[in-house]
Amino acid sequence: MAERRRQPSTATSTDVRRVLGVPDRLAVGIDIGGTKIAAGVVDEDGRVIDRARRDTPTTDPDEVLEAIADIVEEFRKDHIVKALGVGAAGFVDASASTVLFAPHLAWRNEPLRDRVARRTKLPVWVDNDANATGWAEWRFGAAQNEADLVMITLGTGIGGALVIDGQPYRGNFGIAGEFGHMQVVPRGRSCECGNSGCWEQYASGRVLERRARAAVEEGSRIGKVLVELAGGPDLVTGQQVTVAAQQGDDEAIEWLAEVGDWLGVGIANLAAALDPGVFVIGGGVSSAGLLLLDPARQAFSRSLTGRGYRAEARIVGAHLGPEAGMIGAADMARLTARRRRPASPGARVRVRGAARSGRSRRPRR
Repeated sequence: MAERRRQPSTATSTDVRRVLGVPDRLAVGIDIGGTKIAAGVVDEDGRVIDRARRDTPTTDPDEVLEAIADIVEEFRKDHIVKALGVGAAGFVDASASTVLFAPHLAWRNEPLRDRVARRTKLPVWVDNDANATGWAEWRFGAAQNEADLVMITLGTGIGGALVIDGQPYRGNFGIAGEFGHMQVVPRGRSCECGNSGCWEQYASGRVLERRARAAVEEGSRIGKVLVELAGGPDLVTGQQVTVAAQQGDDEAIEWLAEVGDWLGVGIANLAAALDPGVFVIGGGVSSAGLLLLDPARQAFSRSLTGRGYRAEARIVGAHLGPEAGMIGAADMARLTARRRRPASPGARVRVRGAARSGRSRRPRR
């Protein structure tokens, strides 16, 4: 399935120049997930001015490559783009060129950056999708004006990203930020990664879906509520739990609070190791808003080492929503293509003057 949507433009000369493709201003960002490819043309202020969507070919890397090339070719009919960024749901090596492993796609040691560059004739940047999301929130979203960021993405599992002193931190092997596989319960619930007791088994959308399906099988009151919201028993997911909670269902609110409690415990562990100023919570489960964040903040305060004698990091919701991945991928691709890389660790003043020059001039939300 293919879908294309144009962002309506205003009559200002600045917007007209953007749509026409002022040199080096526009980049394409592509966010490749397990079920869909979301793409956009993004300007230097993080605004998405054109969009496209495809279903993800999950079994053939060549088909994914062709889908990317098709999207870029389509965008080039209306825009002059200077770089291409790809956020991939998988492990990406430290050189930001090869997808080592993608659990929901057919990539195994896939040299994605070079293949896409040859096919599109554009400078290409590749990274994990959570890293792209974190970069977008640091540049244009919830973590503007922060030196450091810890991004936590709550979906089916838990992903994450780090920005330290204005530099995306990927680790020695490129796989930093897999927070969901920290073990928080020894010999706890089995995880798909092969270990047990992983954080994402207690604080992710997987928890809500597991409880929702069990309630449907039991025929309980809340199970019937979820079936009605979903439109059928086979359609029930964790999303209906969030909707029920937002509609005031006490049991659904309790389920979300339990997830939030585990979320806060894990964040306290991360704070002990990293001590950032802000944790940004994104991903589909974060749509629950304060129903999730308030319990997380309370558990964080209870669990934080040195509590009462140290400053506490803020825990905030992400601002950019589901388009953050494409925005971050496009922005990093543009910065890399211009050789305007983020400053080295410790150079915070230069970060403000270089990597953050051209930051969004929109009011901070």
